[in-house]
Amino acid sequence: MLVNGAEVSLEDSNGNKVKTIIAFLDREGYGAGRIAVEKNGKIIPKAKYETEPIDDSDRLEIVTFVGGG
Repeated sequence: MLVNGAEVSLEDSNGNKVKTIIAFLDREGYGAGRIAVEKNGKIIPKAKYETEPIDDSDRLEIVTFVGGG
């Protein structure tokens, strides 16, 4: 799977595949609060992160919002 333009494996160290956006975000250490996820060109609502499936052919763009001034 491509994430922000880089190839990333969905398999963890035990050979198990992550199957949803939220599982991937958790594994990679993203906090779901201040991010946006686009899957294959479509923005995925946060309410669907737990049920939205992902697989090796998907492309994710993950944007983290940073405050400042």
